[in-house]
Amino acid sequence: MGVDPATGIKTDGKASAAAMFPRHEQTFPALTAPEIARMRRFGELRNYGHGEKLFETGKPGPGMFVILSGHVAITQRDGLGHVTPVIDQGPGQFLAEIGQLSGRPALVDGQAEGDVETLLIPPERLRALLVAEADLGERIMRALILRRVSLIRGGVGGPVLIGPSNSSGVVRLLGFLTRNGYPHHLLDPAIEPDAAELIARYSPSPTDWPLVVAPDGTVLRNPTESELARAMGMIRAIAKDRIYDVAIVGSGPAGLATAVYAASEGLSVAACDARAFGGQAGASARIENYLGFPTGISGMALTARAYNQAQKFGADIMIPIEVKSLDCSRDDGAFGLTLDDGEVLRAKSVVVASGARYRRPDIEDLDRFEGRGVWYWASPIEARLCAEQEIVLVGGGNSAGQAAVFLAGHARRVHMVIRGGGLGASMSRYLIERIEATANIELVFNTEVVGLEGTEDGSLERVRLRSRLSGEESGMEIRNLFLFVGADPATGWLDGCGVMVDRGGFVVTGAQCRKPEGQSASALETSVRGVFAVGDVRSGSVKRVGGAIGEGAQVVAALHGFLGDTAGPAL
Repeated sequence: MGVDPATGIKTDGKASAAAMFPRHEQTFPALTAPEIARMRRFGELRNYGHGEKLFETGKPGPGMFVILSGHVAITQRDGLGHVTPVIDQGPGQFLAEIGQLSGRPALVDGQAEGDVETLLIPPERLRALLVAEADLGERIMRALILRRVSLIRGGVGGPVLIGPSNSSGVVRLLGFLTRNGYPHHLLDPAIEPDAAELIARYSPSPTDWPLVVAPDGTVLRNPTESELARAMGMIRAIAKDRIYDVAIVGSGPAGLATAVYAASEGLSVAACDARAFGGQAGASARIENYLGFPTGISGMALTARAYNQAQKFGADIMIPIEVKSLDCSRDDGAFGLTLDDGEVLRAKSVVVASGARYRRPDIEDLDRFEGRGVWYWASPIEARLCAEQEIVLVGGGNSAGQAAVFLAGHARRVHMVIRGGGLGASMSRYLIERIEATANIELVFNTEVVGLEGTEDGSLERVRLRSRLSGEESGMEIRNLFLFVGADPATGWLDGCGVMVDRGGFVVTGAQCRKPEGQSASALETSVRGVFAVGDVRSGSVKRVGGAIGEGAQVVAALHGFLGDTAGPAL
């Protein structure tokens, strides 16, 4: 017998596992004796007595366990004191999920039932196994990914968020955890007894929303993304004596492609991002013109695959870590990247892939409503808030088109406001046709948003529009406004290091750069030798997902060329 994690009702163990893990055979494949024999050279034998824990929620996992004999009970333990059975594993099974590729904290507990003999494969050897044993590695990698997906879908592991589902703090942290593929669970105090009990104990004011309960019981009040990440062990300390071959700033398509290709070719890689992997592309509901995906793919699905792939090859991906400045003096032969916690990341070369930040139009009181009805992306979280409502979406590019089509499946009506007189010059034809065929999308041309009005609690309530032809103003009762009006390059952290940018702030590369006489630059190298730029942040780039990924692959050859002039491997 087992316990259904959703209801707490006792059920047949196999039936419960099948419900929680729909692709059960792929999620928990059984290894044969010959396969285990091939894996032995990557690990070491470990024995555990009855009741001993192989790994614990919130503590760094030691790697992947292959069970040789005995059984291990996998349970979920949250910060509210609840322990819920997940699955029981026996001989021939392996214990790990995608986080163990990089030694991340465990999301569940694993406890020996009786005497247990295992083969423990630490993270670095696990990555070596995935590469060396291609067929076996494919099965293991698929299982690791499916296990994380199942944990996310079931709300198993990770923090418990407590607060109204439509509060700005809850939406902000839900978006952060979702974009980073991290399991979590939301309790609304209006309907959940556990939430009401915590409210009574901590008496939070509205500014405290949400309360966040970590697996160890620590309670955070409306934490920042960085504070939450540190409490969950998502951010690890940087080894002070480590010098990477390449530091990548940004983990959108260009940065992830650079990480995958550089790490797969043996370079030591560190990649930083201030918010989440995927960049703006990661927030796209559906990308339909990317090569090889005839039915389309969501930005999250595409970039999550690249994120997992980069970890498979050993790239250190640090999220959320913001790079504040770049020191190009190279006094010790390495660049220095100052991080938001004051630490300095050192690398022999740097790839600028920081992309662009969503542009904020000049609308009075805009900042007052950000996160309270004004949004810069359209994920399922924001879509839920728009159910059966009329919404306004501003923008005429591909990102705006993709968001409009996605939101039309949730909102009663989407008023798509465009400053110009048409879409042909700014949007792909397939998206224009999709929009024209969607009955509840209304195109409003030659119009702009000029004002916002709200309720006493700060939520958006009304939007004022103005015709650019007649100057006439009108109002609409709107609670959700989506802004897709372009983006500005995220290059402020490069100030003072000598990297040349154009008038728009985009990084200049290649022949446009001013170089000392006799010194040439590769197509992706900046005005500072050893610093390269790829993707949307680069002046003259195509600003498409395919182009960004291509540049990420292309820059690795230039990195090899530059690093060939420096002595010694990474320390």
